[in-house]
Formats: sequence, structure tokens, C-alpha cells
Amino acid sequence: MGLVKNLSIGILSTGFAVLATAAQAKAVTLTYDRSIGSPGFGPGQLFVPQGIAVDSQGNTLIANGRGVNPDGTPNYSLGNKIEIFNPSGQYIGAIGSGGTGPGQFDEPTTVDFNPVTGDLYAGDVYNNRINQFDSQGNFIRSFANGLFTPRVNDRIFFGPSGVTFDKAGNVYVGDFNGERILKFTSDGQQIGVIGGTLGTAPGQFQGVAGVRISPVSGNIFVADQYNNRVQVLDPNGNPLLAFGSAGSEAGQFLQPIGIEVDEYENIYVADSINSRVQVFDKNGNFLTSFGETARDASGNPVPPPALTGPPFGNPLDLTPGRFNWTGGTSYKDGKLYVGDFFQGRVQVLNVEGRKQVPEPSSALGLALLGLGAATVTLRKHRQQKSAFSFEKELQNNY
Repeated sequence: MGLVKNLSIGILSTGFAVLATAAQAKAVTLTYDRSIGSPGFGPGQLFVPQGIAVDSQGNTLIANGRGVNPDGTPNYSLGNKIEIFNPSGQYIGAIGSGGTGPGQFDEPTTVDFNPVTGDLYAGDVYNNRINQFDSQGNFIRSFANGLFTPRVNDRIFFGPSGVTFDKAGNVYVGDFNGERILKFTSDGQQIGVIGGTLGTAPGQFQGVAGVRISPVSGNIFVADQYNNRVQVLDPNGNPLLAFGSAGSEAGQFLQPIGIEVDEYENIYVADSINSRVQVFDKNGNFLTSFGETARDASGNPVPPPALTGPPFGNPLDLTPGRFNWTGGTSYKDGKLYVGDFFQGRVQVLNVEGRKQVPEPSSALGLALLGLGAATVTLRKHRQQKSAFSFEKELQNNY
């Protein structure tokens, strides 16, 4: 299906608030509850859990890895499934299989249930599409075939990133390297585009990672990965707010990926390289954080794996609350599910105190900025290598 023309949603030229500082009293707390899965390549084991969803029965579905042989050739028998664990964490089966046919995957990523229809939608990176299943895991259709922007510049990740839904059941999918969000009907017909320009101005993006629509306001929350910030858009795609900057202090990010919004519009962000989750109120005020970097026996941080070899940190540090990069996320009924990206598991966190309303911060400054118009032509590169380590150049940070 070709791109639908003239569907871009207009962006306001004024009225965009940028969060200057984010000092804030803590109201929400996160505590470790349990882990799901273990590192490995067998049944019930995980490698590079990129997407997480929880169904109405409390089962956890995890998009699991991409099978690649040591020489880089595909091995469809490894990963390429949506693994299912029951509410007690026991492995009970999978949806899909590796391949290029109907209902098959060549690296599953984002995954979530449509709250209106109950159907399951999953990103399929190398097949460049979205796969749709019913609530029982039966394949319905693939759509958006070929619409997602291939690998560009020096980025390793590409394709469909976050998936989310509005109250009418329309589907919004991040196009990571297209710097945009594509909007579809529940049966896969494209009806809109938000964004599409590479840059740092309001409404522009550098890597659309996690995308989540608030169940309260309908606003769209986006993890803007390479801009190291979160952007908030209104339901029509007009930019409202941005917060965050590059760094490791409270309220700063090193490539945020997953993002969730709860029923009180608190915002949960998987701050990937900082190996933690940060929590903010709806205005971008920092509330709390949870998690720390995995460490070896000498107390040194464990680096992410190289592009070749197993996709696990060496050594593993499976201490509760320690991560080797935080990745995919899901929020459900007071629990936050966080992918421990290079340790082959999902950590489940209790979210407490989320009903409290934090006091306004005297250090909060808002500035109104005009939107600049900039057009950047993206150089498209041939898809290559596995996306499992996300960004090769960032390994130099360790």
C-alpha cells in the first residue's frame, strides 16, 4: 500500500511549552515485584525483549528477539515470536513464528492490544509491516507493508517502534527513522501522519521511539530518542510540551525508548542507557526513578554486548532492580513492566502513590517558542545487520 497523500496533520506555530527545570517533590514510588523470563534461546527464555503487553487475563506477552546466525544470516528458528507467560510467570506458549509469510516475524518489536477491538498489533521490523492477531492469537492481517523508513545514517534501529490507540480504536505507530507517527483505522487503512521532519524544534523528532496516548486527555506522548527528551502532542498532533535533556541526572535522559502513561497521566520513561525508569507528572515534573546499571563482581558497569555474539551482557547481573539498558515497557493495573534489554528478562515493578497530586514546583519555568520550519532529507541505507543492540556508536560511552 502506497503512502496516502495530503494527510499530514497541521502543527500550531505558537504555544509550545518547554520545561526549563523539573525539581519536584516525590509522590509516586516504584518497587521491585518480580521478574518474568530468563536469558537464553530455549522455550520460555528471552533475548532482547523489545515489546511488552498484558492482556485482560493478566498474561504477559513479550516480543522476543531476532534469530541471526554468527555469520549474520537469518535463523528463523531463534526468537521471532511473541512469547506468552501466565499471571504467575510460567511460560505457556507463543504467537507467530520466524519467516516472511502471513503471521510470521523477522524481528518483532512493539506490541499492544487495541482496547476497543481486543486485537493484538505487533511491529515486524525486517518484513516492514504490522501484524494483527485476534485476542486468541489467530492471524488476521498484515498492513502498512513497506511504509516504514529503512535504516538511515549511522542508526542501527529502524522500522515500526511504538504502537498505541485512541478511544475510537485507531492505531498510531511510530516510524522510527521517518521521524513521524502513522495513523491507521483498526483494520489497517492509513488515515493520517503526524510529524515527519528531522530536527530539534517543537514537533520535530530524532528517532520516534515509544509512543503512548493518554487514556485521560488523548494527548500523545513520544519518547524522542536522540533528542533525549519527551514530547507531548495534543490529539491532533500539535506540540504542547517537551522536557528532558542529555545526561544522567534526575530528569535527564540517555536515549529514552519505552514510554507509558497511567490513569492519572503520570509518565513513565525507560531511560535506556541510564538503565533506569523515570517518572514524571503530566507537566513533566520529575517525581522519582528506579533502577541502576548492572555490575560485574568488581562493581564495574557491565557494557552492552557487541554486534557479534550473543545478545547478552557479560556477566549477567540479575539482581532485582539492575538493568543492562531498559527497553520495552507496559503499564497495567498499577504494575509497570520493563524490558531488561540485554539480560533476557522483564522486571515487574509496583507503582504506588500514583493518586497523589504533587505540589507545584517553584523552580518550574515555561517559555513560549515559535516553531521553526526545517526540512531535512534523510539518506536511506540498505537494511543490514541485526537491530538487537540498537546503537553501535553508543558502546563507546562505556
